[in-house]
Amino acid sequence: MAHDLAGTRVAFLVAPEGVEQAELTRPWDAVRDAGGEPVLVSTQPGQIQAYDHLDRADQFGVDITVEAADPADFDALVLPGGVANPDQLRTRPDAVRFSRAFFDAGRPVAVICHGPWTLVEADAVRGRRITSWPSVRTDLRNAGADWVDEEVVVDDSGPNTLISSRRPDDLEAFCAAIVTHVRPARDGGSTRSGGSTRSGGTTRPAGAGLRDGEAARQVAGQTSADRRAADVLARESGGATTDIEAARAGADDLR
Repeated sequence: MAHDLAGTRVAFLVAPEGVEQAELTRPWDAVRDAGGEPVLVSTQPGQIQAYDHLDRADQFGVDITVEAADPADFDALVLPGGVANPDQLRTRPDAVRFSRAFFDAGRPVAVICHGPWTLVEADAVRGRRITSWPSVRTDLRNAGADWVDEEVVVDDSGPNTLISSRRPDDLEAFCAAIVTHVRPARDGGSTRSGGSTRSGGTTRPAGAGLRDGEAARQVAGQTSADRRAADVLARESGGATTDIEAARAGADDLR
């Protein structure tokens, strides 16, 4: 990749069920292949169920819940689509607050398909130029957005960079825009704290670009200093299995 995202952490926020798999895995791969670190955030620990349109697809392990996640630890946010996915997220105040925090902090947000529903709930699209799946158009306009029918829209008119696309057919342009406009902390992209997180899934989805050797190493040991310390503290205080360890048990890596 021409743009180096090394040192950058990107949150992928999804509901426990309903995310469109391609809209999760292809941007995930684009961030990873550019040297960035994608992190799977959801409203519940354990596994999320992805879909290929209306059909169940693969499951992926959650790195951290949105309740526990600090937006300051990330340089950017990606909101994949799928009808049920943002429909659930927009009913969760913690997910809405998490999404809104990236706008308030001036950090890039990339959203595709039905994903903007969460941003409507966060009152984050007023005055912004954006695209989406056609059925979300009226909701966005009613929320004060300037909706357009384009493959990818990069809007810098607000407090942050807002990247949007309409559908899975637009993923090539969507991923390219993410890699172009997300910046690591050393380039002034954010004031995040350090640390590293990984993601897992119960199966290896075709085309997701998983690296099994890396998965085996990282499942065995958490790379985030803060979360590793939390695991050690939990074990020393009674030997109980932590939520992080339980969520990872038996899971392969999205990478």
